[in-house]
Amino acid sequence: METNNENDIRYLQAKRRVKRMKGFYIHATVYVLVNLFIIAGNTQEGESILNMDNYWTAIFWGIGLLAHGISVFVPNIFLGKDWEERKIRELMDKYK
Repeated sequence: METNNENDIRYLQAKRRVKRMKGFYIHATVYVLVNLFIIAGNTQEGESILNMDNYWTAIFWGIGLLAHGISVFVPNIFLGKDWEERKIRELMDKYK
């Protein structure tokens, strides 16, 4: 049976990944709540719910949220799965 030793690299990587996922979920929750509040506030002031001005914050913040989600759930899309480790080994060999 394996123990989750804090010195175990896999454990530390998993812990970091869970922390990043938690950060994304908090970001998404705040995004939904704030944008619902903005839209509800604007519609109570007499603006139509179909008015595009109600949604600009949600659109641009949504782009940022999408980028955050990609960085958390698809981190190796451009550089490959083990690119960072290979690059570290390459630089360590270079500076020996």
